[in-house]
Amino acid sequence: MPNLVFYDFETCSSNVSYGQIIQAAAVLVNDNFQELDRYEGRCKLSPGVVPEAMALLVNKTTPKILKETNLSHYQMIRQMMDKFNQWKNSIFIGYNSINFDEEFLRRTLFKNLEYPYLTVTNGNERGDLYSLARAAHLYYPDCIKTPISDKKNPIFKLAELAPMNNIKHNNAHSAIGDVLATIEIAKLLNKNASNVWKASLMTTNKDKSFQLIKDELLFCTDFFYYGKSIPFILTFVCQHPQWGYPMCFDLKADPSYYLNLSMQELKKELLDKKPRVVRTIKHKKHPIIMNPSYGVNFDNYKQLGISKLKQRAKLIQENKNFANKVSSILDDDAREKQDLDSQLDIYPEESIYKKFITGKDNAIMPEFHKADWKDKFSIIQKFKDERLRYFGKKILYEESPQSLPKDEYNTIHKEIASRILSSNKENWNTIPRTYSEIDTLRNKFKDDKDKLKALEEINSYIEEMEKMYQKAS
Repeated sequence: MPNLVFYDFETCSSNVSYGQIIQAAAVLVNDNFQELDRYEGRCKLSPGVVPEAMALLVNKTTPKILKETNLSHYQMIRQMMDKFNQWKNSIFIGYNSINFDEEFLRRTLFKNLEYPYLTVTNGNERGDLYSLARAAHLYYPDCIKTPISDKKNPIFKLAELAPMNNIKHNNAHSAIGDVLATIEIAKLLNKNASNVWKASLMTTNKDKSFQLIKDELLFCTDFFYYGKSIPFILTFVCQHPQWGYPMCFDLKADPSYYLNLSMQELKKELLDKKPRVVRTIKHKKHPIIMNPSYGVNFDNYKQLGISKLKQRAKLIQENKNFANKVSSILDDDAREKQDLDSQLDIYPEESIYKKFITGKDNAIMPEFHKADWKDKFSIIQKFKDERLRYFGKKILYEESPQSLPKDEYNTIHKEIASRILSSNKENWNTIPRTYSEIDTLRNKFKDDKDKLKALEEINSYIEEMEKMYQKAS
């Protein structure tokens, strides 16, 4: 089994495209969870990045900490990448990482002229302990203790889950604290729900995950709705013609009703009716695929029994015409949505999935990082991708402004000023928005002297930033 890398980021914002990682931690362990190596880093905010006040309160980051930190954001990313590259052929695991930390990582690497898909290349794979914990608790309710919400649903927030299971988590919402707590949760799941843990290791690679879903006559997986994990027993129908996801039929529905519907009737059933009878499995996002015997313990499937479910699965699998009709309907639907999306203007920071970086441009990136600051601007001109030229200039603006031609520096400075001083509803955080957020939080925490003091410090920090960029506007 490969080594595991448990990692976590603390950020200045929940916005994965425009926010910034301010603290990073990762621990490399073997398959017995013995620590082999670790990384910890903290950095300043880059010029022109406006933090969310609540984010700083949550991860206990004061403006003083941000100002006195030695590392710049670019320097921390360079350090972190040196370490991660040493740890290749590992499974990268976080807690709610696939939807948050990893999206931050991908976009951060993209904006810092690194190949973004670190966790799924060079022999690496990825997993998410958050979804694993929910699945394990569904099938083995006693494997882990969970707090219960007012709506009687289990709570899987790390900060609440850890103490409930006697895991020391004194420094919750610090990167290293969350990493160490995540490792302890992983140990518990491996011990108390070993079948789920083993199953999870089979889907950390997207190709293996897809093949497993396709090859099984039927299987069980879970979806999370309204605070609950819901089991589904499914069978493969087809691959999504545009997005590549496995599309699977929910076997609690009788397939005979759907197999002979006209295209128009089937389209209405697939796209308009809920719950969806054909479901998308995001095989790249570490689904937990279990034996169908786990699903027949639940009411929706118990009454049908495994024999009936197998019969239904065979009906679907043997009807290629049905698969072709489903594929055609999904293709048309996706193309309509693509046409609408293509009409939207997007900024470089949001464009990571719109166009892949070419091999030639990828080859230039190491040259950029190795070069002296005085030589980096000329290397930037070699990029064919406009986005990479833009990001390269931003790095120079932040790290070595004297290495930028004056007109280029002024252009970037004015653009940042225009963005962060905007009173409009923007995709990024702005100074007026943060002032408004601080006012709201002052009211919320009016009886909490420590938080009020922290908010005043953040407010002063934002005022300093405002004065700096007002001169350029």
